[in-house]
Amino acid sequence: MPTTTIRVRAAAGNRRRGWLIMEGLIIPVALGRGGILANKREGDGGTPRGRFRPHRLWWRADRHRRPQTRLPVRPIGPEDAWCEDPADRRYNRPFRLRGDQPGDRLARSDHLYDFIIEIDHNTRPRIAGRGSAVFLHLARPNFGPTAGCVAMTRSAMLRLLQSIGPRTRIIIE
Repeated sequence: MPTTTIRVRAAAGNRRRGWLIMEGLIIPVALGRGGILANKREGDGGTPRGRFRPHRLWWRADRHRRPQTRLPVRPIGPEDAWCEDPADRRYNRPFRLRGDQPGDRLARSDHLYDFIIEIDHNTRPRIAGRGSAVFLHLARPNFGPTAGCVAMTRSAMLRLLQSIGPRTRIIIE
């Protein structure tokens, strides 16, 4: 049975680091450079405060086997990207890149996006400028801050993926 609720909290004294708490398990995470913000805006570096649900897992099938999870799964291809332009009709949605189009390319050369849990931040309704591409993904080796996502180690991500499902609540507080 999937975990019903996970919580993400900032660490005392460091708004760029935090803890993901799930059924007694405490996982260290990197947060956005702006900390956890109630009034998330595009480009502010904040991790949005609120209640969310995981939508799907994106993963690099060229680098890893398919992980065990109850979430819908989609492999990341070289043309997959996320629209971060508030003026674009595709804002805060995935799309296929053509040529040198702008967008957050999901097939990164580093390993940060090897596993991405897409959450339902700013999806219904989608409001231009309220933030896009907020994911749970892998952390930098030094746990440096993200652009607004929640990031963790690969082992923590794989454990989280085994424990959550589409109805799991993600509470960022």
